[in-house]
This record gives sequence, C-alpha cells and structure tokens, in this order.
Amino acid sequence: MQASDLADRAGRIVEEVEKAIVGKHDTVRTAVATLLSNGHLLIEDIPGVGKTTLAKAIAAAIGGEFRRIQFTPDLLPSDITGSSVWNQREATFEFRPGPVFGNVILADEINRATPKTQSALLESMEERQVTVDGETRPLPVPFFVIATQNTIEMTGTYPLPEAQLDRFFARIALGYPDRDSEVRILGEQRHSHPLEAVRQAIGQEELLELQEAVRDVFVSESVRAYIVDVVHATRESSRLMMGASPRGSLHLMRAAQAHAAMEGSEFVRPEDVKAMAVPVLAHRVLGQPDLALRGSSAEDAIREALESVPVPVTRTLA
Repeated sequence: MQASDLADRAGRIVEEVEKAIVGKHDTVRTAVATLLSNGHLLIEDIPGVGKTTLAKAIAAAIGGEFRRIQFTPDLLPSDITGSSVWNQREATFEFRPGPVFGNVILADEINRATPKTQSALLESMEERQVTVDGETRPLPVPFFVIATQNTIEMTGTYPLPEAQLDRFFARIALGYPDRDSEVRILGEQRHSHPLEAVRQAIGQEELLELQEAVRDVFVSESVRAYIVDVVHATRESSRLMMGASPRGSLHLMRAAQAHAAMEGSEFVRPEDVKAMAVPVLAHRVLGQPDLALRGSSAEDAIREALESVPVPVTRTLA
C-alpha cells in the first residue's frame, strides 16, 4: 500500500471521528494511531468530556460493532466473556457470548470492578480469545478495547496495577475543550447529537489491511536504537522508581510507525517517536513517592527522558 493512500484512509477515519469530538485533533489522532497499531486504549479523565462519544465515533467510522460494558463492583467475569446456558429443548448447554464479542469495546470505569473481573477483560485483550468451560473461542477482528477510568472518584475503586496498565498500548486524556470548541459543541447539539453525522470511512477488511501496512513502515537501526535509548532513560530517571518495560519499547516503535503512516511517510523519523512517547510510555512508569509534591508528573519524566537522548540524523531509508 502506498504511503499516501495509507495516510488518506487514516485521515478519513480522523475526519469522521472529529465530527463528534471537537477541538481535540491530536488526541483523536493518537486514538486512531492506537487502532492502526492493533493496540488498546486507556482514557483517564473526568466525567462528561466525551470518552463514550469517542468510542462510538470510532466504531461508526470503521463500520464496527460497538459494545459497552459498565464496570461495577458486582460485575462477574462471565458477564464479560459470556457463559454456557442449559437449553431444555435441545437438552444441551449452549454458549451465549458476552459483550466482549464485538469490534469496539468500551470498558467504562474499569477501575470500579474487582481485580478478578478486570483480569477477565485484560486476558481477552492480550489473547484475543476467551475460554469458557474449557472451550476457547476467538474474538472478532478487528478487536479494539477502550477502557476508561475516572480520575477524581477513588472511593470504592480498584486501580489497575502497573502490570495491567502495561497491557494498554496508549493512555490519553480528553480534558476540557477550549472556549470556542465548547461554544461550537453547544450549537451542534441543539437539535441532534453529532454522532448522527459520523459516517463509515473504511470497512473492517480495509482496517485490517491498514494495520498490516503500518507494520511495514520502515524503521532504521538508528531510530530503533533511539527508541531503546529513550526507554532506558526512563529507567535511569531520578523522578521514577520504575521505568518503562521492553513492551514499552516495542509499543513505542509500533506507535511511531502508525504516526509516520498517518503523516504519509514511508519511514519512521525521530519526530514520530517524540510525538507518541508520552501517551505510550507515561502509564508504564512509576514515579517517586514525592513526584506530585515536587509539582512534576510521569509525563514530565518522559519529556525529560526525550530531552536527554541525542536525536539521530535520518537522511535515507537505509
């Protein structure tokens, strides 16, 4: 697939999603880059900023089946994966699929469910399959999970441990819209919801082709070394107790490939790595206990790591 064609198709997805998500261009692009990388997305934000709308808009733009799971303390793993039910007429057990059998899954407020239930979803994300009563069933493709966490309500929640956070490809926050964007939102929603304007940009088979094409974007040895050096810098940072894992290096490379593809480039540049480093790495590191007291954050530590690593010069594909 030509780089320009790949960028055009990815751009159509972004364009359709932005009909529903106003004034968040970079955030929408990061979400689409995660989709093109065949990863999963974590959104940590306050209520009412459009997390559900983003998930529904992506599902509509790729023509995928949208399924929403509201995580609560009494949610069971079988409520996610499905269960076998006795069919009296056939005198046999039949499997009834759970809501995880969809293309775009919104795991809303994932930190409200117990660790056992969280693990059921995370296993599905990693293995792309579920096992019920000893029988393994593959999940649909494409399969894209968007999990949300509320950052201000911590009572009665079960925060995801670092090992499970590491399974998410990227983490974003939508945040408040700026004044002009919020005025536009009010105007657009007087008579209808903007989701009604979102149209299918590509088909599911076409999305699978894009995901394969993204992996073919060239990454030179110098850029691969640059990615590893950035990740190693997080492990040596005085701001952090724990740096990013090797999975973080791999995901950063995949994300940089997706970013380069969306820019219409046939190869990854250091700028692509820089653009994706914070959303891909910040949730994989653990800050020092006094990090927040010093007015700093994991995101600041990632930016500091980027500044400390020399940027390679890339002139050709070789």
